[in-house]
Amino acid sequence: MQGMMGWQDVRDEALRRIRARAWQPGERIPDEADLAAELGCARATVNRALRDLAETGLLERRRKGGTRVALNPVRKATFEIPVIRLAIETAGHRPGYRLLSDGLALPPDAIAADFAPGAPVPLRHVLALHLADDRPYCLEDRWLSPDSAPPSVSFATLSANEWLVQNIAFSGGTLAFRAAPADAEQARSLECAQGDPLLVLERMTQASGAPITRVSLYHAPGHRLETTL
Repeated sequence: MQGMMGWQDVRDEALRRIRARAWQPGERIPDEADLAAELGCARATVNRALRDLAETGLLERRRKGGTRVALNPVRKATFEIPVIRLAIETAGHRPGYRLLSDGLALPPDAIAADFAPGAPVPLRHVLALHLADDRPYCLEDRWLSPDSAPPSVSFATLSANEWLVQNIAFSGGTLAFRAAPADAEQARSLECAQGDPLLVLERMTQASGAPITRVSLYHAPGHRLETTL
């Protein structure tokens, strides 16, 4: 296989060999230099391709131990932070947005623990409602580090969700899903009955280990969440 192979081409060929069992589970695969010579490409190209397969859990790379096909591969899911407005548009609906409140407040202990140890410090608290065809879509309940979104940044017309995606790069965080009964305030905002089950997405994002934001997105009853694996 000679020619100008990109790292994606090398990855696809390695994936073909794994699926065809030309490289058996647990087996050490050829060294990068040997693969580069066989495939007619640079060693760095092979390295990039194998790193990608290792990140997906199909290969195991060990220092001084070579690269092996994973005996029990664990596929890793990657999630992107969606812009809620665009998600509504993609679903074929007309998006809308209302800022309900925005100001500094002391967070509950569970949220404060994500931002700083010890006594809670005031954080920016933003509550906003996203609409689809003038109907409630989700309630955005967000706590922000003041350093991430200074008071000069207004969320009156552009949601904190969209502003953060556009302006702040994140390096990691946590994501959780749960069901919760609507309290009185959530029921009013989402136009449902108090106690109705809501799908809640809770996300905390960081940049270089420093917290950026923690948000709870309360979706109206009947909401369906889909992603790709």
